[in-house]
Parts: sequence; C-alpha cells; structure tokens
Amino acid sequence: MYLETTIVAIVMVATFAIASWKLKSPEISMVITAIVGALVGGFGFPSRLLVEGMFTYFDVGLVFLTASVFINIYSETGAMNALVRWIVKKFYDRKWFMLVLLGILLIIPGALTGAGSVSIFVVGGLVASVMNYMGFSKKRVAAFIYLFAMLAAVAPPINLWAMLMAAQANMPYVGFNVVLLVPIVIIALFTILYTGFSKTPSRKSKEEILKELPEPPTGMNWGKILLPFAALIVIILLMQYAAFNIPVIGLPLTFLICAFVAVMMDRDRLKIRRWYGVMLKTVDQVFPLLATVISVGVLVNIMTATGVKGLLAITFITLPMAFIYITALVFAPFAQGALSYGSAIILGTPIIFLFNSMGLNVTVTAAALSFLFPLGDCLPPSRIVGRLTVETVGYEGSYMSFLKAIAIPWLFMGAVGLLMLIFPNQLDFLVVY
Repeated sequence: MYLETTIVAIVMVATFAIASWKLKSPEISMVITAIVGALVGGFGFPSRLLVEGMFTYFDVGLVFLTASVFINIYSETGAMNALVRWIVKKFYDRKWFMLVLLGILLIIPGALTGAGSVSIFVVGGLVASVMNYMGFSKKRVAAFIYLFAMLAAVAPPINLWAMLMAAQANMPYVGFNVVLLVPIVIIALFTILYTGFSKTPSRKSKEEILKELPEPPTGMNWGKILLPFAALIVIILLMQYAAFNIPVIGLPLTFLICAFVAVMMDRDRLKIRRWYGVMLKTVDQVFPLLATVISVGVLVNIMTATGVKGLLAITFITLPMAFIYITALVFAPFAQGALSYGSAIILGTPIIFLFNSMGLNVTVTAAALSFLFPLGDCLPPSRIVGRLTVETVGYEGSYMSFLKAIAIPWLFMGAVGLLMLIFPNQLDFLVVY
C-alpha cells in the first residue's frame, strides 16, 4: 500500500510540473493533477470527489468574495480618494509620517479581504503616484508596495493561509490577532526605514500632486469615510464579546452589511446599475484567487482519497526539525509560487501536525508559516502579486531586477517568519484569545 501511494504521489508531482510548465496556470494544473492522481489511484474519473472538493473551502471563498465587494464599493464611493487627498494635504511635507500612512492605507484592503492583490488593485496606483511625486525611485516604490501588499494579506482579520491551515488541522481560527500584528509592525517599520533612507532627488510640490489625484465627490466628509469601517469594527466586536446575545452573523454577511452602509453613504445610492457594475468588476478581479481556492480544494480532496496527503504528513513528521528550519525559506516561498494557497494545506498542515506532536505552539507556528508562504507570490510560475506590482508601479526593468529590488525587505520578512517558526513556545505570550 505504501508503494502504491508513493507511485501515485510521484505521478501527481510529475503531472503538476509538466502542466505548470505547459499551461502556466497553477489552478488548471492542480485540477489536472487531481484527475490524473485519481485515475492512477484506481478511482476512475472522480466526478463526485471533484464536486466535493470544489466546496471544501467554499466558506473561505465566500469570505474573500464578500470582503472584496465591500472594499470595492467603498472605493467606488470616492472615500478612498478623499482619504488619500487628505493625507497628502496634511502630511506631504513630513516624509516619515507620509510613509507610515501610505503603508496603513495599503494594508487595510488586503487585511479585510485576505489578498494583497486587492490592496494593489484598490490603492496601489494612488500610493505609487504619491511616492513617485515624493521622488522615490521605481525600485523603492516597487519594494514598498509589494512588501505592504504581503503584510496586508497576512494581517488579521482574514489571513487565508492561517485559515486554511486551521481548517485542515481542526484547530480554531482564534488567537491570531496579536501574534500577527506584532511582526507586521516590525516588518513595516523596517520597510519604511529602508524606503525612507533612499535618495529622493526629484521631489515635486504638494500642489502638483493634488492636481493629479482624483477629486473626491461632492459632500464627502469624515462621517461617510469612517462609518462603513466603524460598522465593521462594531459587528466584529459584538461577534467576539456578545456572541450569546446576538444572532450568528458570520463574516460574509458582515461584509455585505458594511457594503450596504457604504452604498447608503453615497449620494447616488439608488443607481442600481452602478453598484451592479462594481460587483461584476469585483468578481472579475477576484476570480483568479477564487479559482485557486476551488482548485486547492479539488486537489486536497483527491490527495486525501488516494492517501497521498497522509503520505506527505507522515514524511514531514519523520523529518529532522533542523531540515525544516534550514529549508523553510526555500520550500515555503517556492511552494506558494507553484501551488498558491494550496501550499498552506499541502505543506503547512503537516508541519503543524509535526510541531503539535512535539508540544510546540501551533498558533505561533501557523502565524510563522503565513509570513513565509506569501513571499512566493513574486516567484514563478504564478507570480501573481509580483506581476501586478510591476504593472501598477510601471517598473520598466527586467523581472529579475524587480526581484533584486525587493530582496532586502523580502529577506527581512523571511527572517522574522523563520525566527517565529524556530521559537514558537517563547512567543506564545503573543497568542491572545
């Protein structure tokens, strides 16, 4: 049985490698790999397993979709443009404070949706324009936006890597807020210092940049800017601290309620066709990541049925800990580049089982891995966030030069994640429920 499962695993790995090389699509490659694995494993064409797998992470995909709808509707109202203009008016002459605020602005959309790409879609262009006027080079702008997009994806409340690993390891997705926020602050400060100390020879005036930035709609005020986020915070706090006194709402419905609040803040709230267009654009925008979540579920379901998932878990459990530590900065990013969010399930979950068997804090372990996996979003074959950063910033050099430009903050983020992985019990005081 062990030999048969090993043969199936080898065939699946070979199939995925060839499919990724030929098709340049991790999602289609994962589905093809799943079908081939089922055929080799003796399941025939696995219609039932494929359909079941598509709904394995349906709740995660629903959270991702509804959060993206909320942030795009909020952006459509002009509130985000108004916020950027206010930041420029008040703090353009204070470089360090500007960088802090721009970083926070980049983190918010990704933190609410679980995807750094959404941060780049929503505010990446505006942030890049502001930084260009501040005189930063394209290399520094690219490094800043890419790293903060990664931090946005890792930030609570929605960290898809941690959510997927928690779901697969049957552990609750709780206690992650502080253990994620503290490293994020450290990495963000390093990135700001790395960016801020670079030369800025061609800084433009405040008046020039205000002419280029989009004008906010008439009647936009602080109440309309803050109320949708205030509603989100209130509902999340009520779900956490008054769980037995209110109906179970759930994150998808929470984001839809906040999207409705954002629509009500707009003067053209009754133009249904406009909001329908925003939702269509959102679905088109997030479809690749939804496809990733669906294809990951399909692959994991077939791997479970054929025993390959168990084989990987046993293999990881028997590995020396030193090997995992030494290779973490290699296997985690490249697994993300090849498998996207599937890396959290296929490689992350066995590591959690291994660390749990040794009495190490699995919440810190999952948080550490969620800092390592997103580093691969700039690596082939997918390069999702890397390619989007290059396009948004207008980076004109080769893709290899882009990788060199982000190397220093990239390595710092990897070092922080690796230290968390090595010392999870020493950091368990950060796990606050």
